[in-house]
Parts: sequence; C-alpha cells; structure tokens
Amino acid sequence: MSMLTSNAPGVSAPKSKPEPRPRFWSGDVAILMYIALATIVVHLFTGGRYGFHRDELATLDDARHLAWGYVAYPPVTPFFGRLSLILFGNSLAGFRLFASVAEAAAVLLTGLMARELGGRRGAQLVAAFAALPFCLGAGALMQYVSFDYFFWVLTAYFVLRLLKSENPRWWLAIGASIGLGMMSKYSMPFFVAGLLVGVLLTPARRFLSTKWLWLGVAVSLAIFLPNLLWQVQHHFVSIDFLGFIHARDVRIGRTKDFLPGQLTITLLAFPIWIVGLYYFLFSSSGRRFRVLGWMYVVPLLLFIVAKGRSYYLAGTYPMLYAAGAVWGEQWLVSLRRGWAAAVRVLVRAALIADVVIIFAVVLPVAPVNTRWWRTELSVNGDLREEFGWPELVETVAKIRDSLSPQDRVHLGVLVGNYGEAGAIDLYGPRYNLPHAISGINSFWLRGYGNPPPQTLIVMGLSKQFLAENFASCRLVAHTWNYFGVENEETRDHPDIFVCRDLRRSWPELWRDVHDYG
Repeated sequence: MSMLTSNAPGVSAPKSKPEPRPRFWSGDVAILMYIALATIVVHLFTGGRYGFHRDELATLDDARHLAWGYVAYPPVTPFFGRLSLILFGNSLAGFRLFASVAEAAAVLLTGLMARELGGRRGAQLVAAFAALPFCLGAGALMQYVSFDYFFWVLTAYFVLRLLKSENPRWWLAIGASIGLGMMSKYSMPFFVAGLLVGVLLTPARRFLSTKWLWLGVAVSLAIFLPNLLWQVQHHFVSIDFLGFIHARDVRIGRTKDFLPGQLTITLLAFPIWIVGLYYFLFSSSGRRFRVLGWMYVVPLLLFIVAKGRSYYLAGTYPMLYAAGAVWGEQWLVSLRRGWAAAVRVLVRAALIADVVIIFAVVLPVAPVNTRWWRTELSVNGDLREEFGWPELVETVAKIRDSLSPQDRVHLGVLVGNYGEAGAIDLYGPRYNLPHAISGINSFWLRGYGNPPPQTLIVMGLSKQFLAENFASCRLVAHTWNYFGVENEETRDHPDIFVCRDLRRSWPELWRDVHDYG
C-alpha cells in the first residue's frame, strides 16, 4: 500500500482533477445571447398590437417586386421583407421579425466588443444594456434603419478584431460588412470616411501596404455592384430622391436638433459613451484602438455639416458603450468598496430606467385612446400611422361596388402616397380591387397598367391637381378608422373622389405625376 502512494521511480503521483470548464449555456456569451433573444421575444409579443406603419406598407409592396434597387433604399430591407412573406405570409409580427433579429444581433455584438476589449461579465452586461433602448425602438418596425444600424455595429466589431489581432485578413470581413451596409442604406460612406481617417492618422496605416485591405475593398465593391448597376440603369434616381428628402427635412426642421438628439438616442447611458470616446482617443490603454474613436468623430462632424437627422449616428454608439463599460470596470477597482458599490447601483438603475422608458413610450403597448396612449403619442407620433389602413381599403371597395358595371370594367385606384398604395395592394385582393397606381417612389416605375384605366377612385391628391387633370371629379367618401385616431390620412388628405375623363394622355400625366416621399 505504501509503495502505491510513494514517489518511487516508475510510480506516478496522483494527479489533481482539472477544474471543470464552465458550460456554454451559463457563460458570458450565452448570457448576452439570452438578452438578445429576450428583445426578439418582446418584439414578437408587442409587434402585432396595432397595424402596419405606412413606411412598412411601402417596403411590403417592394418585397413583392424584388430588384437590385429601389427609389427610396437599396435592396436588403425588401429582400428580408420577401423572406418574411414566404415564411409568415402577411403576418405583421412575422414581417417585423428580421428587423428585431438585426437589432438583437447588434446588442450581442455590443457585449462581444466589451469582451474583446478585456471586459469581464459586468462590463459586457453594461454595454449590452446600454444598447438595448435603441434596439427596442428600432426593432419595432420593419425598416432599413434596423439593418443599416446592424451593419455599422458589425463593421465596428470587425475593425476591433482587426486592431486587436493585427491579422489583416479581417479586412475581408470588414469589406463584406461595408458592402452589405451599402445595400441597406446609403449612409455607410460616412462611417467608411471615419475608418479611412482613422487608418491614415494612426499606426493602423501600416495596413495600407497589405493586399488584404485592398481585397476587402474589392469585396465591398463586388457586393455593392448590382445596386450600382441598377442606379445606372435608372439614371441614379436615388440621388434625386435623397436630395429631395434631405431638403424637405431641413425645411421642416427635422435636422435642427442633431446634437441634442444624440442625448435622446443614448438617454441615461450618455456618460458611458462619453467615457468610451475618451478611452479610444486619449487613454494609453485604448491607443491600439484609436481608429474606432475616429470612426465616431468623423461621421459626427460630417453629419453636422451635412445637416443629418439625429438617428443617423446611432450605429456608432455600441462600440463606445463597449469601451466605456470596460474603462468603467477598470476605474471601479480604484475606488473604495462602498463608493464602487454605489456607482454600480446607480449605473444599473439608469440602464434599467432607459429600458422601461423605451418600453412604455415607444413600443406599441398602450391601450388606444387612454392617457398612457396620449403620452406615448407625444413621444412617438409614428404610432398614429399604424391605424386606418384596412378601413381605407374597405371604403374603396364599397365605392367600387357603388359604381356602374361600365365604370368597373376599366377601373383604377390612383393614390398620392406610398401608405395608401401599399394598403391597396395588401388588403385589396380580398375585395378583388385592382393594384394601386401612384407616382410615388418605386410605384411610379411600375406604371399605370395596360390598358390604362378610364374611371378612377382617387385619394391623397390635391383638389387643384384633380381639377387640372380630370373633366369630372366627385367627392364620394372620407378616410376614417375605428379608433378615431387622427393621423396623416384623416388630417391632411381625407377626401376620396371618383374621377373620369382625363384631360390629357396617360404618358403625359405620368411624366408630371412622378413624386418622392
């Protein structure tokens, strides 16, 4: 027995058991995934409470006409819209799923960036929770903002991995993310400008001599090329559209609060991103990641000069949250235990408050026409535009049924905005209505049908336009909705007409009816 336990030659001493590795489902990454999944669940449970937003109706219609480009945006958002149609039909919650998944992935990436910067679980959770409010807000609608935001965050994550590993092959991933970002929204060049300045002004310029950077550029251009060719074929119509929309936004004051709007976007998490910016630009420990600081500063300055809307910069904050959380974790170590505990409580309370605020005043959860609902509308007026679309189409169907058989033979529905057009195309088939005719955005490219209609149900167009283009127009109905919610349809263009006898040819009318919105 004693020999078995001795250290005699040829006899091995008993080995201590290795410590068990933590299981994945209880690890840091798993917890971040749970948080991201929780946001998707929230969106699924709340996403179907009201109705389609007017912007979503346009995207839904574009999803039925897949192309490499559209007047208002690149093809990524309609592509995911088409995928949702295949999987979920016309389900509202299903239509919004992929937008919520994109936002959830951005939350996960925010926590992973804190992890890559050396943050422990606490820092990762702080970063992820700081990103939650925008995730909840932007993921509530199926819109290109969600995918644009995700690809900004993904690009920042890949740049961080590049700077940390110094492996130039990460340029391939960066290039792919930039290319997909360009296929989501045309704001990506502002972020790329920050990346370029950061590379030129920091030691990262050594990457300019590697083939991988230029291969990454080639990847991004190859991904964007189909949309570029579409733009060439359509005479760069999106440039005209963006110029029109930007001039409108400046004229009506949507760009005047760009700087204060950054605090609205980040809410009580603003100290975290300010500290994160300091970490990237000025701290010795953040020197190797200096490029990421420039990727915030340059777009900020460009948007100020170009008069962008406040949310255009939203995709830069997750990387700052990650850095601020890591710096804060390191700073807390230097404090006395009592002070450190107080700061942790304060930070947690602020981040939870942000989530509660967004849930209460941005998500479609309040019962309609209650005091809570009116408070929510004062913060998120877009909720108004989710009401009245089925009623609008029902009204059009009743007008059609009231017409003579001769009028119904060559009947068209001419509308002035994409909400009306999208609603007619979504709900119209159940009433056997014809597809909508509209000069707005990509609807104009689809034309007015062959043969062209002779009798028209018209809405969303001014009385002056009708008087100039039709010999006969009769007011037959008004827009309405079951809840009595005042929105753009009921307030700005409530009248519905039946019009006959076009004063000029359809090709002539179609040249002048083209509009952006």
